[in-house]
Amino acid sequence: MMEVCEYAISNAEAFAEKLSRELQVLDGANIQSIMASEKQVNTLMQLLDQALAEVDTIEGKLLSYEEMLQSVKEQMDQISQSNRLIQISNTNNGKLLDEIQFLVNYMDLSKGHIKALQEGDLSSPKGIEACINASEALSQCMNVALKPGHDKLMAIKQQQHLFSELRDTFARRLTNHLNNVFVHQGHDQSSTLAQHTAELTLPKHSPLHRDLLRYAKLMEWLKNTQREKYEGLSRTYMDYMTRLYEREIKDFFEVAKIKMAGTSKDGKGKFATLPRKESALKQETESLHGSSGKLTGSTSSLNKLAVSSSNSRRSQSSSLLDMGNMSASDLDVADRTRFDKIFEQVLSELEPLCLAEQDFISKFFKLQQIPTLAQGENMDDSDGLMHSKPVSEHRHSISEKDMVRMMMNKIFQSIETELNSLIALGDKIDSFNSLYMLVKMSHHVWTAENVDPASYLSTTLGNVLVTVKRNFDKCISAQIRQMEEVKISKKSKVGILPFVTGFEEFAKLAEAIFRNAERRGDLDKAYIKLMRAVFNNVEKVANESQKTPRDVVMMENFHHIFSTLSSLKISCLEAERKEAKQKYTEHLQSYVINSLGQPLEKLNHFFEGVEARVAQGVREEEVSYQLAFNKQELRKVIKEYPGKEVKKGLDNLYRKVDKHLCDEESLLQVVWHSMQDEFIRQYKHFEGLINRCYPGSGITMEFTIQDMLEYFSSIAQSH
Repeated sequence: MMEVCEYAISNAEAFAEKLSRELQVLDGANIQSIMASEKQVNTLMQLLDQALAEVDTIEGKLLSYEEMLQSVKEQMDQISQSNRLIQISNTNNGKLLDEIQFLVNYMDLSKGHIKALQEGDLSSPKGIEACINASEALSQCMNVALKPGHDKLMAIKQQQHLFSELRDTFARRLTNHLNNVFVHQGHDQSSTLAQHTAELTLPKHSPLHRDLLRYAKLMEWLKNTQREKYEGLSRTYMDYMTRLYEREIKDFFEVAKIKMAGTSKDGKGKFATLPRKESALKQETESLHGSSGKLTGSTSSLNKLAVSSSNSRRSQSSSLLDMGNMSASDLDVADRTRFDKIFEQVLSELEPLCLAEQDFISKFFKLQQIPTLAQGENMDDSDGLMHSKPVSEHRHSISEKDMVRMMMNKIFQSIETELNSLIALGDKIDSFNSLYMLVKMSHHVWTAENVDPASYLSTTLGNVLVTVKRNFDKCISAQIRQMEEVKISKKSKVGILPFVTGFEEFAKLAEAIFRNAERRGDLDKAYIKLMRAVFNNVEKVANESQKTPRDVVMMENFHHIFSTLSSLKISCLEAERKEAKQKYTEHLQSYVINSLGQPLEKLNHFFEGVEARVAQGVREEEVSYQLAFNKQELRKVIKEYPGKEVKKGLDNLYRKVDKHLCDEESLLQVVWHSMQDEFIRQYKHFEGLINRCYPGSGITMEFTIQDMLEYFSSIAQSH
């Protein structure tokens, strides 16, 4: 349009006016067109009216359909609601069925189990097995974890009441039966006791243990459900077994004491010579009879033993002095070996007895676990079915190991007393028996500790070992005290002191006993104490000796000590062996020098003067010009010691030495040879002075070294 009207831009008003005229033309055309189509409009209006009528008809039908559908909807809603309720009901029924099945399965006890608990035979293996199964089933029923609300059901209450009655009934039946089993088994056991008293053996309780272990599971059930009855049964068992074991152990130790007392033969007199004090005899007799009750069949023999002992027996407390007065062949080795075997037999019988009983208690009373119940305020809740009394609470607080130890201490309360009594008797019979007992007891303690360091046997034997070690220390102290109290005769020569030879025999005995022993250190300490005491008391006796020279006493005894230690090869006494050799050598040299003295006395004095001049500054070759020491004076002195006089002097010296020395040590030839060496040394010293101070004078001794050797040899052979 704007292209047609090129002036539209340049003349806008003309353009707008043109547009307006054209619009008016168009409007007129439209009105004419509408007026021309009125008939068609009327026709259209009629059609629209018909359409509205049809719409009203359809709307009426739809309303009727809606009313019909509303009825169907209500019916469908009712059906849906009904289906949901049915589903809930089915779910509830299923859950209820599950609960009923759970309660029936876990809260129902079969008639067979009920009968076993009420009437089951507790003496036959089949009956015991049935009771075990029934008790386990009862425990399962009683320990079922009920859901909240179950305990309000009447049926549950009735079942729980039934279970409680069955539990109490069966616990009562089991307790009564086991009490009867204890009594009957004890009677059967005591019937075999007489045959063991004649021998040194203890009755075996394995049949009793074997029979009772069949009830171990029932005891565990009783422990978990009826703690009070379980503890009461434990006390009953302890009380009964305490009496049984006390009787058996007492009779066993009586036999051991009789056999042990019989090891010392009357009238032999091989040990100490001090008469037994009356009080000591009384104490030994009392210890033989034991500390509780009367003897069963052994009293008369013990009384006879005591009477004969008071008339003829000597104290059997051995000492180094006693051992020093006898040879090794005189020692009653058989008695000590027999004692050792008896003591070993006692320990060998007790060891399996205690271990078997402890093992049985652990298994039968179910005390094998280390902890039991936690300590604290909630102890009553530890057993879901029981509420223990305060006494039980206290026992729950201790460990099961402590419980085992407490039961063992109660049952075997007499063992430690009887062992100490037996040890005291052995110590009275012969104090050196403590060596045997220390070795044996140490070995058994070591064995027991390897099995179980906390066991009753290990603890008890450890306590007794302390007593044995104390007796051993007392024995060593007594030997030292006896050394210090030794008195020597003033009229006879001393010789080898009895405690010196006694130590040799003691060491040989101890080495034999302690061979491969666990407590070698105790013996080594005792050796050192004894050896120091021997050294000190040898010197003490030597200083007090009047008949025998001090050097002889020291020389002979330390030579014997050195020989003993060299032969025994005791490593802990190596320093003492070297010291003994040193003292022997020193006192041998001292005795030789002091006894030999100056055999050529005047010649000795002459040359002492010569040496004095030389010491003052006179030259050796000028000594002969001294008036008192010229050649003539030397020849005069030498003539006074011809060979015959020298030999006579040596013969007298030999006799003197022979009187001083003792025969048993055989040191005469050793001393005589040392004197020969010392004499030759002096002779050579004199010869050297002559050669240096009187050169070329031709002066010599009246006898030669060869003559001197012949003198010593002939004198030794003539005696």
